[in-house]
Amino acid sequence: MSDMPDVMEHVTCLGCGCACDDIGVVVRNGRIAEARRACSLGAAWFGDGRVPAESRIDGAPATVESALDAAATALTAARRALIYLALDTSCETQRAAVAIADALGASVDGVSSSTVLDGVLAAQRRGRVAATLGEIRNRADCLVFWGTDPANRYPRYTSRYAPDPVGLFVPGGRRGRVVVAVDVGTARGPADADLRLTIEATDERDVIDAMRASLAGRAPAGPPDPRVADLARTLSTAHYAVIVYDAEPAAQPDARSRGRAEALTALGQQLNATIRASVMGLRGGGNRSGAEAVLTWQTGFPMAVDFSRGHPRYRPDDTAPDLVRSGVADVVLVVGAPAPDAPLPVGEARRIIIGPRASTIAPMPHVAIDTGVAGIHEAGLAFRMDDVPLPLRAPLPGPAPAADIVVALGARVRARLVVRP
Repeated sequence: MSDMPDVMEHVTCLGCGCACDDIGVVVRNGRIAEARRACSLGAAWFGDGRVPAESRIDGAPATVESALDAAATALTAARRALIYLALDTSCETQRAAVAIADALGASVDGVSSSTVLDGVLAAQRRGRVAATLGEIRNRADCLVFWGTDPANRYPRYTSRYAPDPVGLFVPGGRRGRVVVAVDVGTARGPADADLRLTIEATDERDVIDAMRASLAGRAPAGPPDPRVADLARTLSTAHYAVIVYDAEPAAQPDARSRGRAEALTALGQQLNATIRASVMGLRGGGNRSGAEAVLTWQTGFPMAVDFSRGHPRYRPDDTAPDLVRSGVADVVLVVGAPAPDAPLPVGEARRIIIGPRASTIAPMPHVAIDTGVAGIHEAGLAFRMDDVPLPLRAPLPGPAPAADIVVALGARVRARLVVRP
């Protein structure tokens, strides 16, 4: 075997929500030797690219065909099945999984539904004030990091998007931007912020309301705070202001404020009366945003979809963890890989796992079928945290593609439903 490495450029990394698509993957002797330009999260996500390629039924080795048969039998015999879209799969795989939920009359949910529910409901009630990361890089001259420091979970955010890079309308880069940190409890903004406002988590909504009152020229409901008025003034005099917050607050120690997303959206909408403003929610990686995009274009709803009546219904009060904990779902098909911040549902339900390293997950599921990792072994499509679709490349060969496995499972499920008495 040659020692000369192969290099694939423009590989998309799903190690975090930034989904950096400028990675150069160096492959030597069938392993990933280097992920050029990747951050620490990206390097860990790529690893050396090796994954197991096994299939198991109740812990015993099995062929892929027999494992698929066992999975189809369990799903069609279920009282109520749940399809759970986990991480590191392509949109093509997710779409095939939604088709299985439709055929079974099952529920289907994404891995982040519990943590992003507040933001999703806020968007449905009030709308969004959105922007792409590219637009922020090129236009934003004022950035407010609200209770979050991107460096903690998104190491390349500041260097690729803002505030550091030179933008089309911000030729001075960092020198041409004002960075504001709003520390909410112990959740702190960037250490190098130009301005800083520290508030208690319990005062968050009051501070946002006071900022809105100041922008409207009204007196706040409580005692005036000159720091809040100064922040409102800084925002109102910007050309393009962006408010950045963590859209998955379970990852934050003091993110207890339900309603944050809606309150910040209302603030952004008010700012848009006089300047250009947007509100950006930071998301994790693994194509979790893609799961919501697929569900939306397939069913009209981004999460917690119930097909039990023969058509999709939106059930945001019955997310995947709720269905498993309550015992409503007795069989769970997990499509994808778990993550520390997105554990698999735990309960008495029988589990079927199709995804990267499925055979290594404990406790051992009823059926486990290993697949490759989307973006390492499988090409396809994924979504960045700003809902921009990106192509996935496959620098390494791997086990059977997850999309092929899930499509094959769907065919077996539908065949059994046809002959069901």
